[in-house]
Amino acid sequence: MDKRTFLKTSSLLLGGAIVLPFPGCQSPTSKQNASGASAEPLKNWAGNLEYSTGNVHYPKTVQEVQEVVKKCDKIRALGSRHSFNKIADSNENQVSLKEMNKVLSLDKNANTVTVEGGARYGEFAGYLHENGYALPNLASLPHITVIGACATATHGSGVKNGNLSTSVSAIEFVNAAGEVVSLSKQKDGEEFYGAIVGLGALGVVTKVTLDLLPTFDMKQVVYRNLPMKELKNNFDDIQSRGYSVSLFTNWQNKNINEVWIKSRVEKGNITADDLELYGAKQATQNMHPVEDQSAENVTEQMGKPGPWHERMPHFKMGFTPSTGKELQSEYFVPIEHAYEAMMAIETLHDKITPHLFISEIRTINADNFWMSPCYKKTCVTFHTTWKQEVEAVMGLLPLMEEKLAPFNPMPHWAKLSTMSPAVIQSGFEKLNDFKRLVAKHDPNGKFRNEFLSTTLFTG
Repeated sequence: MDKRTFLKTSSLLLGGAIVLPFPGCQSPTSKQNASGASAEPLKNWAGNLEYSTGNVHYPKTVQEVQEVVKKCDKIRALGSRHSFNKIADSNENQVSLKEMNKVLSLDKNANTVTVEGGARYGEFAGYLHENGYALPNLASLPHITVIGACATATHGSGVKNGNLSTSVSAIEFVNAAGEVVSLSKQKDGEEFYGAIVGLGALGVVTKVTLDLLPTFDMKQVVYRNLPMKELKNNFDDIQSRGYSVSLFTNWQNKNINEVWIKSRVEKGNITADDLELYGAKQATQNMHPVEDQSAENVTEQMGKPGPWHERMPHFKMGFTPSTGKELQSEYFVPIEHAYEAMMAIETLHDKITPHLFISEIRTINADNFWMSPCYKKTCVTFHTTWKQEVEAVMGLLPLMEEKLAPFNPMPHWAKLSTMSPAVIQSGFEKLNDFKRLVAKHDPNGKFRNEFLSTTLFTG
């Protein structure tokens, strides 16, 4: 495993990057950054994808975001680059809000926090805890930006937990005209639900307000070697054993390698954990999801209580998330098909196993966001972390998609898939409403790139 530190926890008040001036947008053919200097295109965090332009703008204020947007004919916003496809790509210009990552306000009357568009969950989660607050859920990686996560319906796990967008109560973005638009759940109804999982198509999100809970502690217990057959009748019970539950498998021997159960701990009431779970044995040491890799970068397990933000993610903020150099795919399936869908994938085990690190099975509660795969339906997801063997993986994905086809799967917006645009479009009943909303804020397609044009605007 790559042991390099991926990201050191950064200050909310001081950025570490050099900010370049941006006199104007560059031509599509120039390999220049926003200062006009020669620049190579950025890559995504795993290194499997190089973007198509080196023209990256780093504004520090909303006004500077407006200036950049006004001057560019085409532009796409970058988050933390934890994506594996070209959803954030541009042939002309990109804008990164990495310099806009501050906490703007903590409203103790409304129980909300407002952060800038470049804020990463791991950068302000400790601040919330210190002030007596918690977020309802986190993804497995604390390294990702709030905006990137919400725009792509990224999620954690838990049968009662929606994707990370369900914490959003208000957003602010700069539309194609350079205007600042504010939307809130309270005032803007359906337009709000259309904009949050916005895929970067409406504008550059400059701030977001999140609903908070009182802070709480959690513990994490891992069980090893759960027979898949036990999930046939006990899937719901197992997934309900904790606040957040994840199943990890390498698809060998019809076995779930590890079951991660993350539970809330009430102060003064730490209960003992069962030593067995449907035949799976409680682990006696911290475990990485990939069993033969070091547990150095995973969050504390063994039932040891700790703050919510140090247990809910799988990986620590200051270390390489996941395995580092990898590929990822993920498919959402209605939860009533969980066992059948799992066993359909299992029939491919001899083809899949040589090319993967691990697959994770999670649950996400239904939500109301138009472009969320969980729109009005609770889902199970099959998330696979692959070795960075592009040709082999891209050959396997159609086989997985064929096996899942009877269960109406939808791919994660920022991960690898070979599903046809027609099939993807058919899975979103509010797609036409979303297109009208996009046209309202970006009538000429300033924020539209090849990924969006091909995936959503064909046919």
